[in-house]
Amino acid sequence: MTGALIVAVLGIGGAGGAVAASPSGDQSTRQDCRTYSGVTQCGEPRLTEKQRACVTTAVQQGMTERRAVVECRAFG
Repeated sequence: MTGALIVAVLGIGGAGGAVAASPSGDQSTRQDCRTYSGVTQCGEPRLTEKQRACVTTAVQQGMTERRAVVECRAFG
């Protein structure tokens, strides 16, 4: 019984290692997406001058830049 348990644990660990290694090869298909205030943004958006000013102000007030970009683009 103990031998079977060890084999099962080693088998799970081996499979987990293979699964963990596979996403690094698929990075080209993953998108950089985030959602704040019900708005989802993927990739790097092109911002207007007004939106860039909004991002700068929001970051100075303590918001993360990623969140500020999404919110200023959606609401700014």
